[in-house]
Amino acid sequence: MNNDKDLEASQRFQTDLPLWHQVPTFENYAEERQHRKERLAAAFRIFGRYGFSEGVAGHITVRDPEETECFWVNPFGMNFSHISVSDPLLVNHNGDVIEGDYAVNQAAFAIHSGIHMERPEIQAAAHSHSIFGKAFSSLGKTLDPLTQDSCIFYNNHVLFDNYTGVVLDPLEGKRIAAALGHCKAAILKNHGLLTLGETVEEALWLFVTMERTCQAQLLAEAAGTTIPIDDETAALTHKQVGNAFSGWFSAQPLFDKILADEPDLLE
Repeated sequence: MNNDKDLEASQRFQTDLPLWHQVPTFENYAEERQHRKERLAAAFRIFGRYGFSEGVAGHITVRDPEETECFWVNPFGMNFSHISVSDPLLVNHNGDVIEGDYAVNQAAFAIHSGIHMERPEIQAAAHSHSIFGKAFSSLGKTLDPLTQDSCIFYNNHVLFDNYTGVVLDPLEGKRIAAALGHCKAAILKNHGLLTLGETVEEALWLFVTMERTCQAQLLAEAAGTTIPIDDETAALTHKQVGNAFSGWFSAQPLFDKILADEPDLLE
């Protein structure tokens, strides 16, 4: 296998995409804000469709493109499957609701404010109490490179081994951000999964595929002795499928499907 040629082929592929699947550009902040809010609303609908809800738990945020010290987040207590573009709240790093008519989830503020403050390159973050994510989180370990998809998280996720109850202290968000380092995903021990992205699409895709990776490893370990991918191959595979563009692009079919099925999310 020629690793350099494989990576070059992957990069060329990115330039050969149809126009509707190329990373969009914007003329102004208003246009970009509208796009981010539309993708955020669609991401919540995808969360709802995948059954990632657990009562009022769970949240996705995206940074405002102009007011970069603020982020958009779901209203506290609203079902993921009911969220539309007009519903998310604009919240600053002090926890003040700048725009919106609902209450903010204090756990969402505590976790996401720290991440958005500490990681300026991160535009979006996603967290929920999904069934396989929280099951795997109880094991107190990170994911093994058992499959091609799990290599997305090779040297790109951490275990946050410091569960202290419901996260309400903003300092906890900063501790999570510090534990993440440069990584884009965390297993919050005894809690669930957290993923970050340079776009809403990347954060959403990482969450969906991390949940399934947890499921796959749980099934594999229950069936017998697993055989991990070797480090060199796992590192190469991560470069191919674990980069920001791959995360953005891999999410496009999910967004296309939800927008076709539930166009009311744009209201």
